[in-house]
Amino acid sequence: MMAKYRNHLPQLSDTFFITEGGVETTLIYEHNVELPYFAAFHVLKDEVGCELIRNYAGSFCHIAQKHGIGFILESVTWRANPDWMRKLGYSDQDVIDVNRKAIELLVDIRNKYETEKTQIVIDGCIGPRGDGYHSNVFMAIEEAQAYHATQIDIFSKTNADMVTGLTLTYPEEAIGIVLAAKAVGMPVAISFTIETDGKLPTGQTLKEAIELVDKATDSTPIYYMANCVYPSHLQHALIPGGSWTARIRGIKGNASKKSHAELNNAKELDEGNPVEFGEDTRALLDKLTTLNIIGGCCGTDLRHIEEVCKACINVFDQSKHNAIQSTTSIKAD
Repeated sequence: MMAKYRNHLPQLSDTFFITEGGVETTLIYEHNVELPYFAAFHVLKDEVGCELIRNYAGSFCHIAQKHGIGFILESVTWRANPDWMRKLGYSDQDVIDVNRKAIELLVDIRNKYETEKTQIVIDGCIGPRGDGYHSNVFMAIEEAQAYHATQIDIFSKTNADMVTGLTLTYPEEAIGIVLAAKAVGMPVAISFTIETDGKLPTGQTLKEAIELVDKATDSTPIYYMANCVYPSHLQHALIPGGSWTARIRGIKGNASKKSHAELNNAKELDEGNPVEFGEDTRALLDKLTTLNIIGGCCGTDLRHIEEVCKACINVFDQSKHNAIQSTTSIKAD
């Protein structure tokens, strides 16, 4: 086993990366797949489901190839932690087997699609122990570390380049994930769920959450993200003061501008407006100079990520060019 990028993650440079869209909503609404508890890993139980994931991920790889940008290939393991898997009748051994299989599938996809310009990073996704919208399960740091160590340890023994904690709703769980990853030498990113007001479901600001995690872990996370939030709503979170915003490299935005409560009660998928999604994401580049990883969450699909590429890549490249020119000018002076 040799993880390709674990010791030199290419997205930590000034290059543009995309991720996939909302795999769960795509499987449910486009492919009519039943996903109990929103558990996408459930499709890995047979070859038909595995082929569905190959085709799904491959379609986003094609977008990255077309634009000559990087791609972060995410495992379908957001729900593949012990509590959720037990609810679905899986055994402790299944937890190991499913998480390993999810990464092995991504290795095959990377081998097929990676090019010199499109570097593909394999990311082991970790979801919350509770709900991704509400803080309904609270763990102390030590408990969170012990709980998530199970899945993270499995990933550390695969070809996963990194792990990411997604849709986390409070800092203590994030800290536990970071410490568990640090213990086995896995690069780890943290992504918080953000409400329409720019705050976590706990009412904490994103600034408070990031600073708490950094303080408790000696700034171990390689970067932070926000997800399950419409791009323009993230702007509400960008409180001035300090260097904390420089820790944010990514967003996986929802297609819809609705609140999480409204989305929970919705009978139909709100696909939003892909063009507007791309434009509103582009606006974030002016606010977050370190932002270079953009993808989708609930309701997003190929259209949204294509519009992100159209709207953002040239702006991103120009801003980096200007920054280099500015630095060169300062040195010359």
